[in-house]
Amino acid sequence: MAEKRDFYEVLGVKKNATKDEIKSAYRKLAKTYHPDNKETGDEAKFKEVQEAYDILYDDQKRSAYDQFGHAAFEQAGGNPGANPFQGGFGGGGFGGFSDLGDIFSQFFGGGARQRGNPTGPRRGNDVVNRIKIDFMDAINGSDKEMTIEVDELCVACGGTGAASQSDISVCSNCKGAGYVSVRRQSLFGTVQSQETCPSCNGSGKTIKNKCKECGGKGYNHKRKTIKIHIPAGIKSGQQIISRGNGERGINGGPNGDLYIEILVKEHSYFKREGNDIALTIPLDFVDACLGTKVDVPTVYGDVTLTIPEGSQPGQVLRMKGCGVKDLRSGKPGDQYVKLDIKVPTSLSKDQKEALKKFKEAKKDDGLFSKFKKMFKK
Repeated sequence: MAEKRDFYEVLGVKKNATKDEIKSAYRKLAKTYHPDNKETGDEAKFKEVQEAYDILYDDQKRSAYDQFGHAAFEQAGGNPGANPFQGGFGGGGFGGFSDLGDIFSQFFGGGARQRGNPTGPRRGNDVVNRIKIDFMDAINGSDKEMTIEVDELCVACGGTGAASQSDISVCSNCKGAGYVSVRRQSLFGTVQSQETCPSCNGSGKTIKNKCKECGGKGYNHKRKTIKIHIPAGIKSGQQIISRGNGERGINGGPNGDLYIEILVKEHSYFKREGNDIALTIPLDFVDACLGTKVDVPTVYGDVTLTIPEGSQPGQVLRMKGCGVKDLRSGKPGDQYVKLDIKVPTSLSKDQKEALKKFKEAKKDDGLFSKFKKMFKK
């Protein structure tokens, strides 16, 4: 008997490969070696790829394989004593298991029995995509277009892949079940499990004359543009659902959904904090001293803000209702304006004279002199 290749080598993945990487590698190889592929089909290699995927995609089976290699799923030379996990089940030591298949399922999550109808229509998986939008588009809402690639159910054949109903017959290999029974050697002895039928790929049927529209696949691959409505107030990381634009269904089942994650670009000046907006504005020191009114930018346009006299550097003023409208309730947050009071670096002669008169009018020694006196006490 030929020595089995390493399962990671079979799939062409590294030993630290993620489940997504394993699944992706398996799909490509299964498509290449499937017996129905007239150009590159190879039944032996297809079964080898299937076996490698069955082990490595299951966390518990993969753990056993990483520790014991192929021996984890083979008999120890027919000697029960050579493998502490093999033999000894006949005495009822594992009560509650009806057969070795149940034991295999309990320990490894395997499929000695498949529940439900494997040949019936099944919904496709959901998928996630991302789109980056401008800050103001998230505040006010907008409509965007997004180009996607999707497999859509073939309208001509209704997803059957056949030219007509009379061209569909029961698969002779699995008798319409969609799976076949396979016997393997494991730590627990001979185990019988069920696997997807390689002849019909789990559909339970064969097709005599294929649909001309989809070539027998039951679906058509399309590149299309969809419209996305961005609701006002959406935050970065939130998702929008596009129904039916996910992965294609199985055996004529409906497509999954497309979840579009929104990524919001940062604004040069506005900073969003929940539903509130933070904004820093520059202000002349004279305006801070005397007080004034300024038209402050908000996410909805300019709004007049009163700066009280004697305002201090770093002081924060609240502009009620000038924040982001809540996505659900529509209630707006507030805008908080931080004052960045600027002191001029150069003065004209008249400005200097005016400041000297201001200092003389104070009739005190100034803040620093008061500060120094504190150290003499």
